Amino acid sequence: MQLSAAIEAYLRELAEVRRLAPATVRAYRSDLADLVTAIGDLSPAEVDIEHLREWSWAGAQQGLARSTLARRTAAVRGLFRWATEEAIIPADPSLRLVTPKRGRTLPHVASTDALRIVLDDLAERASGGDAVGLRDSAVLELLYGAGLRVSELCGLDVDDLDPARRTARVLGKGSKERVVPYGGAAARAVEAYLVRGRPTLSARASDAGAALFLGTRGRRLGPRSVYDLVARTVGPVVGSAAVGPHALRHSAATHLLDGGADLRAVQELLGHASLGTTQIYTHVSSERLKETYRVAHPRA
Repeated sequence: MQLSAAIEAYLRELAEVRRLAPATVRAYRSDLADLVTAIGDLSPAEVDIEHLREWSWAGAQQGLARSTLARRTAAVRGLFRWATEEAIIPADPSLRLVTPKRGRTLPHVASTDALRIVLDDLAERASGGDAVGLRDSAVLELLYGAGLRVSELCGLDVDDLDPARRTARVLGKGSKERVVPYGGAAARAVEAYLVRGRPTLSARASDAGAALFLGTRGRRLGPRSVYDLVARTVGPVVGSAAVGPHALRHSAATHLLDGGADLRAVQELLGHASLGTTQIYTHVSSERLKETYRVAHPRA
């Protein structure tokens, strides 16, 4: 068996048995294909630590982000650990491969006042009854109100909402399902969209299906359209044209913690597997507190 064949078998294991997210499998496929390009399609037993170090070093020299280098290392370690467990190779050559330390940057966060202006402006535009305006208002209110990932929002069906309880059933990373609450503003925006906006959009396609949010052609709204909407409306208030839907998720988490929410509750809302992932928002809140102190305290 050559390295390329081993990689395909490993990726099938990740997708079909371990059920990793498709995006993760695609990223690992790209990383491991790059390894084959760099060292050649050797047999797995021929690959040694020097091959792996050279490949890792080449990635660093290309200026790849630390997070990308860390993921590449994880992909290779996973491959050779699996190959060892499957008795394809006698020993794991990746054990001594050092994982680059990941740099952690604080996420973009919009202030509550800035988001209120954006959301109120969208609600005012939607009041005219335009289907796209109604949809856009509901999209942003739900992204912020429930702290959703863009994939979770785009994957919602109408039946995933429970208007009486103001909750949504979402499918998160690793196909993990959770139920999240949303507030009154999101409830009003979604109801207005369902009554006056979605019927107009669904009439534009014969196969609109059960999708909650529809595009201008009547089919399920895609992540790209949501990115464009957020960049156009929220980007200016956080000072970045490259801001995406995650800025609303970051903002929701930070504002909850600023308001006294329990860290564990925020973890459950966001669907984080690890509390450590959620804790980055405590650093954001701390930085905001320090900035307020510097500006407002006479002895700062």
